[in-house]
Amino acid sequence: MSAKYAIGLDYGTNSVRALIVNTASGAEAGTAVWNYEHGTMGVILARDPHLARQHPADYVKGAEVTIVKALADAKKKVRGFKPEQVVGIGVDTTGSTPLPVDRNGQPLAFSKKFAKNPAAMAWLWKDHTGVAEAAEITELAKKIRPQFLAKCGGTYSSEWFWSKIWHCRRAAPEVFDAAHSWVELADYVPAALTGTEAPDKLTVGICAAGHKAMFNETWGGYPDAEFLSHLDPKLGDLRKRLCARVQSIDTTVGLLTPEWAKKTGLPAGIPVAVGAFDAHLGAVGCGIQPGALVKIIGTSTCDIAVWPNTENLADIPGLCGIVNGSVLPGFFGLEAGQSAVGDIFNWFVNYIKPAGKKAYSHADLDHEAAKLKAGESGLLALDWNNGNRTILVDQRLTGLLAGQTLYTTPPEIYRALVEATAFGALTIINRFEEYGVKIEQVVNCGGIAEKSPFTMQIYADVTGRPMKVSRSAQTCALGSAIAGAVVARAHPNYAAAQKAMTGLRPKIYKPNPQAHEIYKELYVLYRTLHDAFGTREWNGNLFEVMKKLIEIRGKIRK
Repeated sequence: MSAKYAIGLDYGTNSVRALIVNTASGAEAGTAVWNYEHGTMGVILARDPHLARQHPADYVKGAEVTIVKALADAKKKVRGFKPEQVVGIGVDTTGSTPLPVDRNGQPLAFSKKFAKNPAAMAWLWKDHTGVAEAAEITELAKKIRPQFLAKCGGTYSSEWFWSKIWHCRRAAPEVFDAAHSWVELADYVPAALTGTEAPDKLTVGICAAGHKAMFNETWGGYPDAEFLSHLDPKLGDLRKRLCARVQSIDTTVGLLTPEWAKKTGLPAGIPVAVGAFDAHLGAVGCGIQPGALVKIIGTSTCDIAVWPNTENLADIPGLCGIVNGSVLPGFFGLEAGQSAVGDIFNWFVNYIKPAGKKAYSHADLDHEAAKLKAGESGLLALDWNNGNRTILVDQRLTGLLAGQTLYTTPPEIYRALVEATAFGALTIINRFEEYGVKIEQVVNCGGIAEKSPFTMQIYADVTGRPMKVSRSAQTCALGSAIAGAVVARAHPNYAAAQKAMTGLRPKIYKPNPQAHEIYKELYVLYRTLHDAFGTREWNGNLFEVMKKLIEIRGKIRK
């Protein structure tokens, strides 16, 4: 019997990746990456540091280039491989990354009038120009629709759908008025591949709609027109033009068009799955199931858990959303995360450039920091260099380093920064468990999980939990390919597909009991700083923090 393959398209911040995998085993047959052409490393920037946009032309070209190259790669690596063996396609993207479209569902940026207007492009996930709008949405919801906030952690974010669209209405009304509607990138790409961009054909994913646009079946879908009109009458009017066909990733949006078949070399008629965000499909690619927390660790982190939708689940403050079907059909998807992890390490290595001409690399600092013991540096940091995503949901928070002296070394600072991100990870785990979501295992994926045993060991020591690592180095693309395999009926459901196509690496990072005991003391101090700088409710005294750090340092060095 001829082998079957599925393609996962993974749209990141700077590039798009195509991955071809065997549906029976998850083995990788071919892959390709293409860097976006527009802007700086694919991102349109401006003098406003909060602005981050992308040109949708890169999304279209990226799909064509990477699929063609991945097919060629598969032909080289797999004897007898033929494009006709590809049976399904899945797509994951960044998010919330909405783009304004015309009456035919085509991006406004494709028109000559708006081709160079950043407001008419895709509003990338890390665009924070809608901070004021997010605060106003949160304030109004607290007053008249508290149920909206209960499902998104208590605070609406500037990274999300409505904040960005409302900011466009205020800052670029000519673009807002020209747009018939707005579509998330995760929904646009599958629609483009299947020729279903037009409003009467479009299908969108519950992942983006639920986590970022406050879509929930219990209140009739998107926020009601009355609520949106309180914000701005034109937002209320926009609601009726948003797609109401909202599905989970076990649904097909359509079939690959003859046009795309000709562009790529694939056969026409391949089913394309409903799209979702990279972290959510990354969790699928890690084999997520109840009791597992999947940490997708990169420049930032997304932490994903699932809970059966047949069981009661409390609203959990500080999460990025609880959405039925957003990760796996039949389960609530729970999303949390940290706004900066790898970005913090990159800042220290590439921007601060410790040791001057010597220029420590990440590997150098990993090696030197690993020689230190827990608590030996006397340092404690907060991991908020790009704000706090969970549990405080406050992008105005900033980083902090306490305890440095005239003898503090770069490896000591680096270790403190890694420890800070681990303390942030533990805070998220604790929040899940405080509300009844038991975390029985932690599975990590992403470049840091694969390349930095030092970081994984710190995470194990801080949390007191074994750290497991996904077998695949491309879990987001693998998750998308699994979605393609399921809609192609290569597997009857996601449980079967994950069992066949995912796995873990044999190396497990186990907690060091002595280090964990020290980190329990340090975590108390971390939470003191966390609550003091991050909450209005905290009422205490920070006098003992530095003294306690010195005390721990002295005990360890002795």
